[in-house]
Amino acid sequence: MLFEIILRKSFECIVSYAENKIISVSKPNLTNIIVIVIKVLILYEHICCTLNNNAMPVLKLKNFLDENNVKYTTISHSKAFTAQQVAQSAHISGKDMVKTVIIFIDGKMAMAVLPAARHVDFRLLKDAIGIKNIVLAGEMDFKNLFPECEVGTMSPFGNLYDMDVYVDRSLAEDHEIAFNAGSHTELIQMAYEDFERLVNPKVIRFAMEESAV
Repeated sequence: MLFEIILRKSFECIVSYAENKIISVSKPNLTNIIVIVIKVLILYEHICCTLNNNAMPVLKLKNFLDENNVKYTTISHSKAFTAQQVAQSAHISGKDMVKTVIIFIDGKMAMAVLPAARHVDFRLLKDAIGIKNIVLAGEMDFKNLFPECEVGTMSPFGNLYDMDVYVDRSLAEDHEIAFNAGSHTELIQMAYEDFERLVNPKVIRFAMEESAV
């Protein structure tokens, strides 16, 4: 809804600009008008692209949550990159923060979702899934899959990207989870129960405490 309002207001401003430009020309002719219209269209396209790039990740997810009648909270915070920084900046408990790790399973990309304070134990993951060919994906491997997201801020909703999602069993014990929503300045907090219902992930044990590394 907000996106549509911004887009409409931007269009109204552009139309007003075009009208003023045409009026300002002492003797407007067809060539003058065509040039102004072309400039207006280029400006409008630029605004649309900018708004889409900045707003699409969270809007896409919010629309999905709204369509499924899910209650959630959007939390804006100062720019932060590590889970600890994000939790502190957003004033939420660190135990509620989850992170999304992109992996390859037999060459197919998938998501591993776990508490932000833990790490993926690939031995446990391989044993739990029963597949030995599981490796961590590099940033360049998945960057183009999430062009609208800032690096490392993908939400754990792999179903929106046609990806399998594996969730560490410890998350199922939490009432709420919080996760990045496509940027380093915004989180979404919601009930884990709703997340599991919508994503239908495979719940297994594969996370270890960071101190156990």
